[in-house]
Amino acid sequence: MAGKEPEIITDKNQMRKWSRAMRSQGKTIGFVPTMGYLHEGHISLIKEAHKHTNLIVVSIYVNPGQFSPTEDLSTYPSDFHGDIQKLMAVPGGVDAVFHPHNLYDHAKSKPTGVNTNSSNYHNSGGGGEPERKGVVSCVEERGLGHETWVRVERLEKGMCGKSRPVFFRGVATIVTKLFNIVEPDVAVFGKKDYQQWRIIQQMVRDLDFSIEVALSINRSLSRAKSDAENGQINCMELRNSVIQAVNSAGGRIDYAEIVDQETLEAVEEIQSPVVFCIAAWFGKVRLIDNLEINI
Repeated sequence: MAGKEPEIITDKNQMRKWSRAMRSQGKTIGFVPTMGYLHEGHISLIKEAHKHTNLIVVSIYVNPGQFSPTEDLSTYPSDFHGDIQKLMAVPGGVDAVFHPHNLYDHAKSKPTGVNTNSSNYHNSGGGGEPERKGVVSCVEERGLGHETWVRVERLEKGMCGKSRPVFFRGVATIVTKLFNIVEPDVAVFGKKDYQQWRIIQQMVRDLDFSIEVALSINRSLSRAKSDAENGQINCMELRNSVIQAVNSAGGRIDYAEIVDQETLEAVEEIQSPVVFCIAAWFGKVRLIDNLEINI
């Protein structure tokens, strides 16, 4: 059943104005960036964001900065109307959708010195060895006047970075742009692309953003519940697995306790209904969650 229709914002200044107006009312803003064509993975991130903030912003923007000219950007799937319908069906809904046309277009002419042919080399002009000019993105190939990039140099080198050398540079840059425009309190990312998730996490730390990447504590609790249902009733081992997951995600545990549902007293083994309660810090944001386990 469809719920409330989100406010659709296409102008970056209007998006920033909206966020600041909401915050002036004491509201907190959760942010889920997407490239559209939404699926259940995106919806799960929106549901997670609802646990931590009053309002939800979803961005829908196919980012040309992470595609090379050899990759056909025009074939990326798009269904904006369908996306809005999916967002309206999410419990609690979405408050705003940021759907900009172009976040890179600053000039109409190509910047000088950019060679957009298929060669990866150009002559240095000094009679020596040719210099590697590097692979350009669709942004540079189109000459939109954008020259500034954000890179997480060590983490972007391996795996996907080998075959798609502009990809993570484009991701880090657009996430930085979106953070500066939306100005969220919490941003939620999935871990399906683990390298991308780690790169964004490192970028947030290094650039001292005043937001935190909200990680799915609930996912760790769900794994613990599954383990318990499969016979793992030792509470210390269940606690340690969740604590390790939170720590590896950059969090700091405040408490992680398995307690009796009635008395709230800590238990060593699960013999009756319990609840796994957890609180953790991610930077300046303290997240709490719990999950009942009935076996």
